Amino acid sequence: MSCLMGYEQQILRILTAVGEKGISVSALAKNIYNENCTFFSQPDFAEIKVFVQQYLLRNSKSSNSTIEHTDKRGYYRLNMNNKAFVQQMMLEFVEEEDEEQIKSNTEVKKDYSLDLFADIEE
Repeated sequence: MSCLMGYEQQILRILTAVGEKGISVSALAKNIYNENCTFFSQPDFAEIKVFVQQYLLRNSKSSNSTIEHTDKRGYYRLNMNNKAFVQQMMLEFVEEEDEEQIKSNTEVKKDYSLDLFADIEE
């Protein structure tokens, strides 16, 4: 189970993305499952769901926890009262997205498609 640390990061990233409305345990587990499915391997969905449930319960016990229950049963979100943690999470994910955007914008994509009407000069 080397993916457990990855699951935690994925859970936090998804909770950051959904914001105040939160997300249900089953929807979160489905997202984690889909992110980890590949052509050659498929994780056990039941195992992922149990991990997500336990992680959410373990990290939502007190008012200072990183995750909190919403008013809707079975829905969780990041605890916005834990300002230091939430700000750190936002910075980490924004930095990752900015780096990916910079990489994709700076890559020069050469067009290798054939143009039937172009002169061959290269």
